[in-house]
Amino acid sequence: MTPRILVLGGTAEARALAQELGAAGVAVVSSLAGRVARPRLPTGEVRIGGFGGPQGLERWLVEHAIGAVVDATHPFAERISVSAAQATNSAGLPLLRLERPGWEAGAGDCWYWVDDLPQAAAALRGLGADRVLLTTGRQGLAAFAHDDVRWFLIRCVDPPDVALPARHEVLLERGPYTLEGELALIDAHCIDVVVTKDSGGRLTEAKLHAARHRGLPVVVVRRPPRQGVPTVRTVAEAAAWAWRQPPG
Repeated sequence: MTPRILVLGGTAEARALAQELGAAGVAVVSSLAGRVARPRLPTGEVRIGGFGGPQGLERWLVEHAIGAVVDATHPFAERISVSAAQATNSAGLPLLRLERPGWEAGAGDCWYWVDDLPQAAAALRGLGADRVLLTTGRQGLAAFAHDDVRWFLIRCVDPPDVALPARHEVLLERGPYTLEGELALIDAHCIDVVVTKDSGGRLTEAKLHAARHRGLPVVVVRRPPRQGVPTVRTVAEAAAWAWRQPPG
């Protein structure tokens, strides 16, 4: 008998893990941050909202008799991952990180790697680009707000609530995307550079293939470093880990 598992994250991997464990009879609670207005909900028990930092998460874990935690949050969701590491350490609970592999440039790609969004904004100035497809999500858009030279097509799931560049258009869309659709989008808006985070996965990678087809540069923000937490790349590995945890 496995312990009650908390799965952190609204990613596709988190949903797939909750479904697989639930189908096998494992008690699972999925936790979503609540930043997306209409999130795709996993099967089984779901909680939405923050925990109030590491101490709040530790209290919640104890109060709800959680036996193990899988952090399957987005590769750029740093705060909750730090809280999960601290809370499980204090509570004496096992923690696993489930993180999809990052993207890798292939033949014909012209990628410029940067460490954060301010560096991405600075990189645009050196590329001589005029029309930008910006696909970094709502958070962090303020890094581009002072650019009054370039035009930005800002694609995100929910309307942004931060300062934006003077010249922009907001496109509210949710993946998955297709190569044909991304090529049409690039051509319709005369895009000459793509900016993205290294989110990984297949849901949104079509823009990278489209940029390759059109010979466009891509500015890619590296993932933040994560240290000290055992990490797997697949849902199957995470499910097997959950089954190996001792009963609560």
